[in-house]
Amino acid sequence: MINIEHLITQASEAGASDIHLIAGLPPKYRLSGALQNMNGEILSREECVSYAMELAGNEWKSYEDTGELDASETICGVRLRIHIFRQQGIPSIALRLLSEKIPKLETLGLPPAALTLTDLHKGIVLVTGETGSGKSTTLAAMIDRINHTRYDHIVTLEDPVEYLYKPDLCAINQREVGKDTMSFAAGLRASLREDPNVILIGEMRDRETIETAITAAETGHLVFGTLHTGSAADSVDRIVQVFPEGMQNQIRLQLSMTLQAVLTQQLIPKRGGGRALACEMMVVTDAVRNLIRSGNTPQIANAISTSAALGGQTMDQALVRLVRSGAITKDMALHYAKEADFVRKNAV
Repeated sequence: MINIEHLITQASEAGASDIHLIAGLPPKYRLSGALQNMNGEILSREECVSYAMELAGNEWKSYEDTGELDASETICGVRLRIHIFRQQGIPSIALRLLSEKIPKLETLGLPPAALTLTDLHKGIVLVTGETGSGKSTTLAAMIDRINHTRYDHIVTLEDPVEYLYKPDLCAINQREVGKDTMSFAAGLRASLREDPNVILIGEMRDRETIETAITAAETGHLVFGTLHTGSAADSVDRIVQVFPEGMQNQIRLQLSMTLQAVLTQQLIPKRGGGRALACEMMVVTDAVRNLIRSGNTPQIANAISTSAALGGQTMDQALVRLVRSGAITKDMALHYAKEADFVRKNAV
């Protein structure tokens, strides 16, 4: 049996983003978005149990009781997000490899206007996208920039804690859901009594969390959060639809006054390997506020496309820029496009 440290080191040196350990299959890692075998050795049930027990440590009973476990740990100098889950009675393991060093915000390939979001002092900033689109890395880079440029108190609510911040100018408290607080909603309610300037919510999952986040923004806090949505318009709709119909107009009004920006991310396979970040950015202008208040979210994409002077860009505009820079192929851009005709005409 290959020890877990060897697998993690191998994956890290190859530049992989994830490791998957599943009984009956060889160990696999994800390179440039595609799964590949790490070696030809088929994992047995016993090996998967052994890996799971080692990674779970003192939390093994929690896995046995519930059938799944989230954790984070540094092994062989690699920061990992660990997820162990039961399938057909056998543990499977998904490991996300995180950089021990938080990248500089300006190195991520974000729209230039995104670099100014860390200058905000109140309101809500959302980073959205599917799993594995780099949301956690973007948020970590934003929080770390605040850490090095402002004298603030930062409270994070994470499940699990991923990147570890080294306090510089800021005081930082990182709270893990399930260990340090019962839920995102409970931790967020408590954070309002902890004198924070900046609050990071790892995931805005439910009505209570979203409602408290809006309250926090209204009372002068800067709130960063994530959603699993594919566009700025989808993000607005998702938040509003969490609430019963009788509350939705009020939530639209509150959201229009507190939302500052939405970044929606995709990681696109690059020419020659690796992945490039394509990022839609909605700057909440007066026009966008009116669209949010009126519930006219289908018009948001058009408002973004005409707000380039203020830093806004649609996902399709981001894809066109990547094609023109030579980072990705036109075919790849078309595959990820929202409006293929726009990309076909402009990606030249």
